[in-house]
Amino acid sequence: MGIAVNGFEITDIAIEQELLHHQTAGNPLKSAVHELVLHTVLLQEAERLGVVGIDADARIEALFAQEVHVPQADEATCETYYRNHGERFTNGDMVEARHILFQVTPDVPLELLRETGAAVLAELQLHPERFAELAQEYSNCASGPLGGNLGQLTRGQTVAEFDDLLFRLAPGALAGRLLESRFGLHIVQVLRRIDGALLGFDAVKSQIAENLRRQAWQRALHQYLHIMVGRADIDGVTLDGTDRLLLQ
Repeated sequence: MGIAVNGFEITDIAIEQELLHHQTAGNPLKSAVHELVLHTVLLQEAERLGVVGIDADARIEALFAQEVHVPQADEATCETYYRNHGERFTNGDMVEARHILFQVTPDVPLELLRETGAAVLAELQLHPERFAELAQEYSNCASGPLGGNLGQLTRGQTVAEFDDLLFRLAPGALAGRLLESRFGLHIVQVLRRIDGALLGFDAVKSQIAENLRRQAWQRALHQYLHIMVGRADIDGVTLDGTDRLLLQ
């Protein structure tokens, strides 16, 4: 394919071998080349700085440890995060909810599914008392025959996008849009909410500090990779930071 990093050629054989690890990616070839280019850039930097390790992965980890630094979050920063995200540190939050699932299948075009879901949602906005009836008619979930009722749910019990919406809706509220999840499109209504108890700051301080450190690390790592790629002489592909790669 004619790909080289600072004069070092990435061979077709290497790409074929790396492809085996990217079969579930949206674009396996792009993902494999992306990984090889970054791997080569980082190993070359480790060589330049004299960073050692028992294997290539260990050298890259040692390089990150040496070159990517993030400060520890102080107590004031942790307290600010705690005040602004109290819902994340509340134990026992619970909602009673129901939904109508329009499941994505190979036999039904997504646009048709969206149109159907939007039409049912519009009907419910005019006639909310029909929820159970329409759930029985349209929902592809096992809860359909129960009028879409999911029972009582605690935080983290459903997929993240569903969970986030559930705990933002007020009791009795019908979501004003279709929710997209890995399962399909949902019409969601919260019937009842039971508020939990907020944990004390001291109980979650170390957890917050670790979360903030991890977020800072991810930002610093992304910036470092962006700089490394920007410095490298890469032929055969265009690699913009660590996000976009275009085969030439």
